[in-house]
Order: sequence, then structure tokens, then C-alpha cells
Amino acid sequence: MKLLTLNCHSWQEENQLDKISCLASVIKEKDYDVIALQEVSQHMEAPYVNKHIKSDNYGYVLLQELKKLGVHDYELVWDMAHIGYEVYEEGLAILTKHPVVEEHSFFISRTSDVNDWKTRRVVGATISYNDELLSFYSCHLGWWEDDKEPFKDQFDSLWTSIKKDHPFFLLGDFNNNAFIRNEGYDYMKKHPLYDTYDLALEKDEGITVQGKIAGWDENKEKLRIDLILTSDPYKIAKSHVIFNGTNKPVVSDHFGVEVALT
Repeated sequence: MKLLTLNCHSWQEENQLDKISCLASVIKEKDYDVIALQEVSQHMEAPYVNKHIKSDNYGYVLLQELKKLGVHDYELVWDMAHIGYEVYEEGLAILTKHPVVEEHSFFISRTSDVNDWKTRRVVGATISYNDELLSFYSCHLGWWEDDKEPFKDQFDSLWTSIKKDHPFFLLGDFNNNAFIRNEGYDYMKKHPLYDTYDLALEKDEGITVQGKIAGWDENKEKLRIDLILTSDPYKIAKSHVIFNGTNKPVVSDHFGVEVALT
């Protein structure tokens, strides 16, 4: 099984359509089973194409690019978290080519006001994979020391909301550097969770952010904040950072993470 997580920074990138095309090409090449995307936006005034999905929804546009490449087997699960950059409905998504048994969407922040950019939602999908149920959650959490929306409260809400009667994966931008002790990363690891990076037989440095980006305006460090966590100690063949300019071109202000389970 191959997994990918990526914070898209959608519609805030230069040459955005070219970068979507690049992402689609890599998805075709890699043939991921499940993809978790964060900051998946659509313009407030764009027309609807399917339920709550609008014509410029980043995930929907990505699916159209995939179809141009002859890839038709991915399904999109998306929901909005909050209004971003004043005019975008920013959300999260799961793309998978396996049957979706159940969709998940729930708030984990103290507030559910979509006009507050700190409002956080998690979007997930339970799929059938080799006759087994597996759940995948696309996560975009806040910061450890945020007075209004502390990470600890959000993760506690996430933990109580996810299904635990079968294996699950938490993928996404956790906004807590795995290199920092006694903060968000260590708090997550106090729960019965495994970091696929730790389990991987083959891996790189794991760096997914370098320097200053949105939400890390003063950052000068290398960060590992985009993670793939799991409930079970799977055999992980490899964990690689992707879309970092070395392993495929840069397509966002975050790099992605791909893992392969054996």
C-alpha cells in the first residue's frame, strides 16, 4: 500500500495549474492507494459541480487532470474547515482508488465558526482494502502554544472522534515539529500511535518545511511537521519526502511525505 500526504497551499502558489499537473503526473506514476490533502480550497463564488464541491475545488481540478492522463479510479472526499484568504472555502480531502465504506467529517477546534481561520476540521474515509476496513484521516492542526486554539485540545478532540475498532492512519500537517521535545509531537506519541517514519526501513531526513512559510512566519529551522501516523506497527518499506525539489519538483510551501507499506 502506498500513501501520500501533502499540504497543497492551494490557489496561493505561483504557476498553480502547472503544479497541479505535476502532482497529477506523479500520482499516476506512483499509483498511491490513499492521498491525504490539506488546504484544499475552492472560491466562494465558484459554481457547484457536485453536492458541496465547486468547479475550482483544488481536489476536483486535480481529478480532472488525472482523467486527462487516463486515470479515472480516484474518488474525492472533501469538506470545508474555514474561510481562508477572505474568499476561499478551505478544506481537507482524501483521495482513494479503493471503495469508500464511510466518510468522516468533524470539527476538532473549540470553535466551529467557519469565518474563524483557526477553526479546524478533520476529513476522513473508511475504505475496504483486501477485505479489511482501514480508516484514513486528513489532519491540519494548530500550534502547541496557541492561547485560543491549543494543539493539545484539538488532538484530544481528534482522538475521541476517530474510529478505533479497526486500523487507522492520521496523515497531514500537524504544525508541531517532530524535532522538538515535550510539545505536540511527543504528546501524540503518548497515545498508542506509531510514526511510519520511525518504522521505515528506508528513509531520508524527513524535512517537510524549510524556512519561512504561512503560519511559521519567523521560522529559520528545518521542520518535520507533515506526518503519517498509524494505530498498528506495520512493516514500512520506505518513508520519503517528496515534492522538495530533489524528489520531484516543488508544488507547495510544504513538501509531501510518501510511505510504502509491505
